[in-house]
Amino acid sequence: MPPQRSQISCPRCRQPILAQVEQLFDVTADPGAKQRLLGGVSNFAHCPHCDYSGALATPIVYHDAEKELLLTFFPGVLAVPVNEQEKLIGPLINQVVNRLALEKRKAYLLRPQSFLTYQSLIERILGADGITPAMIQAQQQRVTLIERLLSASSAEARKQLIQQEASLLDAEFFSLFGRLLEGAAASGQEQVAQQMDALQKQLLTESEYGRQMQSRVNEIQEAVKTLQAAGKELTREKLLDILIEAPGEARLSALASLTRPGLDYLFFQSLSERIETKTSDERKKLEALREKLLTITRQIDQRVEEEFKRAGELLGALLAAQNIQKATLERLNEISEAFVQVLNRALQEATHQRPTGKKDNAQLEKLQQIAAVLQQTSAPPPEYDLLEKLLDAPNDTALDKMLEKHKDEITPEFASFIGGVLAQSEEQGDAKSNKEQTQIIEKLNLIYRAVLKFSMKKSLG
Repeated sequence: MPPQRSQISCPRCRQPILAQVEQLFDVTADPGAKQRLLGGVSNFAHCPHCDYSGALATPIVYHDAEKELLLTFFPGVLAVPVNEQEKLIGPLINQVVNRLALEKRKAYLLRPQSFLTYQSLIERILGADGITPAMIQAQQQRVTLIERLLSASSAEARKQLIQQEASLLDAEFFSLFGRLLEGAAASGQEQVAQQMDALQKQLLTESEYGRQMQSRVNEIQEAVKTLQAAGKELTREKLLDILIEAPGEARLSALASLTRPGLDYLFFQSLSERIETKTSDERKKLEALREKLLTITRQIDQRVEEEFKRAGELLGALLAAQNIQKATLERLNEISEAFVQVLNRALQEATHQRPTGKKDNAQLEKLQQIAAVLQQTSAPPPEYDLLEKLLDAPNDTALDKMLEKHKDEITPEFASFIGGVLAQSEEQGDAKSNKEQTQIIEKLNLIYRAVLKFSMKKSLG
């Protein structure tokens, strides 16, 4: 489990702030530790007083028994003598060793690898996963570009950077940008998330790849509107009319992607019959449409087939892993809807009895471990569960009793969480006001005030 946020002094203004500080990343005991380290979730500070944001200088021990890695890093900026470093690092290494069963204690534990820089530590961890320095360098170039864009003095300066670094603004860049934006929002860096959101809008309008992305999104949105307008009257004949009237190939491709199940044998038979009734230019136009649709559907089917193939390979790799839960957590970013379908199918097959009359219990247990991890990671945070309980309180007395019952969970962070939900609800209320929404906002305001009051009384002892 990740450590609780603790109070530290801001590295710049020395005001007290909350941060998640973590020194031991033992992925063998805690599979989520690796993601916290690589994702910059731990050991990162954001100060609401002076707006400082940056990594915290702290000793780190990283352990992965499966890859036989025991790595240490001690920031040089701390200026601690080597013998003192060993005193601080030693107890962390002892924790690693003590957690392992005797038969799993191997020679690598006696030779921890020390790193002089944080970057070299990260490269070693990624290298064990097959990520080469060249791949890391390419990603670092994109990360550096994102930092330069965020620190640019004006929109015009960002525009010049976008033009100068056009070659880096590709699918990989936008994928990385999206992950960093999600990470900033998830870790409570609201100001950074707002900056990145504004930058994303500029990137979508001023970079070539961004414009292509935005164009595809716009075409899909327009295609959805067209299909929604047809509603229940969307027959094969009506779909054919919509496809014939598509204003361009991009819209045609978007419509075909959204209606692929309807582009079946009967649809193409209907299109062929209509071609037979036409002459000259109209006939050629419909024949060209048929060829385009056949090409598009083949491409869609090929992509789906490849996606299911990758999903099957991923499932096989997870089932073969020594630690299935850890492997699943490490590859969460590869989980897709196709993977979930493949997993569900495998669960059904393992549940059914074999011709011998026996179930494949060993396979079923492994599959259930994967399913449990996915269920756990997709579940809403515990704050939502507590907020729902508070919303169900029928009156102030019941609310006070509920707060007392969950007093350990009533923290400043929980109050901030409710504040965020309240702000979002008020925005939605402004956009679409109704009686039920107004009542929810009033109840959230009541709860928010009660939680703040309870939290203050709790802090005062």
